[in-house]
Amino acid sequence: MIKSLFQKLEGDKVIWMVTFFLSLLSILAVYSAISTLAYKAHGNDLRFLLKHTTMIILGFIAMYHIHKLPLKYFSKFSSILIFVSGALLILAMLFGQNINGADRWIAIPFTPLTFQPSDFAKICLIVYLARLLNHKKDQLGDFRAGVIPVLIPVAAICVLILPSNFSTAAMLAFVCLLMMLMAGMPFKHLGKLILIALAAIGLIIAVGEIAPSGALPRYETWKNRIKNFGDKDSDGNYQIDVAKYAIYEGGVLPKGPGTGSSRNFLPHPYSDMIYPFIIEEYGSIMGGAGLVLLYLILLFRTIRFSSKSSSNFGTLAALGLSCLLVIQALINMGVAVSILPTTGQPLPMVSMGGTSTVFTCIALGIIVAVSRSATSSADPVEEDFGANEYSVDNSAMAKTQLK
Repeated sequence: MIKSLFQKLEGDKVIWMVTFFLSLLSILAVYSAISTLAYKAHGNDLRFLLKHTTMIILGFIAMYHIHKLPLKYFSKFSSILIFVSGALLILAMLFGQNINGADRWIAIPFTPLTFQPSDFAKICLIVYLARLLNHKKDQLGDFRAGVIPVLIPVAAICVLILPSNFSTAAMLAFVCLLMMLMAGMPFKHLGKLILIALAAIGLIIAVGEIAPSGALPRYETWKNRIKNFGDKDSDGNYQIDVAKYAIYEGGVLPKGPGTGSSRNFLPHPYSDMIYPFIIEEYGSIMGGAGLVLLYLILLFRTIRFSSKSSSNFGTLAALGLSCLLVIQALINMGVAVSILPTTGQPLPMVSMGGTSTVFTCIALGIIVAVSRSATSSADPVEEDFGANEYSVDNSAMAKTQLK
């Protein structure tokens, strides 16, 4: 049964296996870490475990159906969904639920679930940017005609995410910059983009310091996180100090699931700080380096099949989504080991995140769809409808002239 099911999975099998191992580790780690959460919520561990496992199963179902779709559908619908994601971000800003001090959650009607529009917007922007870069690939040398039109949707989505989640907006902007470079944007434009980014950061600081607190309600939080990161003796570093203790207790070799004691005092050991908790139970080699290796395998496999893909759009979309997931994972790990300031970024496919797990699986489904198209001659991989029509017309005109 398992063999027949595995045969139905198309595309890169290694990415499927990486997703499976991350999910399995997530279930084990979350179940071991949620005892304090269950106690605070006056519930039991199985209720939270069942919810988390259900979201993983729903994510795999979404991933399976999405990886079967031709690439042209991702390109076509991204031009619509980018506006939907922008509308959802505005809706969250105006009427979103306040969770963890940020208005960035929208309740799903008729369900007890909520979701972050930024999770949806990240995927939409990267896929839409891949479409734009494919259309503008011959104009990227011209900053005004090629680069600025590409920057407009990137800036719009990042600005809408910024008030509630600076780290997500910054990470998304960085991934988009990488995609532009991969698409062939000359390095001579990189200096201009860096100046634009520095000007944007300066504007954020000016608004945060001068404008009323309502303009950037989380500015003080960002400021304090950077200040605490610079002062290692600050009381605000309690979370990081406990994470370091968990890593130290983990040692080199695994002790096994259920042995970690940091779940009793480590803030959010089942979500933001699940990485040090995994190291405590599975050791630095298997839990720490092993988890990093899984994400690097995901990136390596994406680079490998993307280099063989005949679809420029598919290549950019897969690389962009893969970079997004891997960079987010590295940021989460960097915070845990005190390399980066606290950001609140979850560990993709591992942290208990509800609907964010489903969105991660959607991104992985698109990546696998690109890998499927790269190895299947039957799947139409060219998605640039305008370019197709133009090339057909030119070909017909050339034939007429020859006659």
